[in-house]
Amino acid sequence: MSTNNLENSRESAQSTSERLLHLLKTRGPQQAADAAGVLGTTAEAARQQFIKLAASGLVQAHSQTRGVGRPVQLWQLTPAGHARFPDSHSELTVQLLETVRLTFGPQAIDRLIDVREQQSRDLYVRELEDATDLRERVARLVAIRTREGYMAEFSEQPDGSLLLVENHCPICAAATACQGFCRAELSVFEQALQARVERVEHMLSNSRRCAYRITPPTA
Repeated sequence: MSTNNLENSRESAQSTSERLLHLLKTRGPQQAADAAGVLGTTAEAARQQFIKLAASGLVQAHSQTRGVGRPVQLWQLTPAGHARFPDSHSELTVQLLETVRLTFGPQAIDRLIDVREQQSRDLYVRELEDATDLRERVARLVAIRTREGYMAEFSEQPDGSLLLVENHCPICAAATACQGFCRAELSVFEQALQARVERVEHMLSNSRRCAYRITPPTA
């Protein structure tokens, strides 16, 4: 095999691996066959890539029983795999929060959260103000949150509600150290979307993602 062909093969394998990691991050545990269907490759090729990722400590397999028949093998991210989607400057952020707390007291952290909440609210309200309906407001918020690193998406539910999902939290370390960030987030969402927002999944409660059920405001 020529040098160019070898390099192309390596780049292709790397690309497939990164796509598999992204798939597990955004869709949760996957069978090799299902992952192959999304990526447009064969189940065996996907399985071989999962095995390589497992050898690197990025994914792991577990069996799940689904009715009758043999258990299925599902692949999921390990903590090291999740770490491939970094929490922006996490260590520095936590250190700065602790320094602020020790130097200026807990009220300084509350003030910091209030300022960030107001800035986010102003941005979101401005970006959403001319949206024609709730669905468009949610779609615009998803676009903003994706730009901010949250890997956001939304879907319409059978009961007519909208489900906003964030597959990654770029401030997870800060939110873990100070959960006021998460409380402020709900308030900002409700005001920007002009809707009722309920958090139904939470990364800080050991879910793989954060998810929000959005419904029109009650009369």
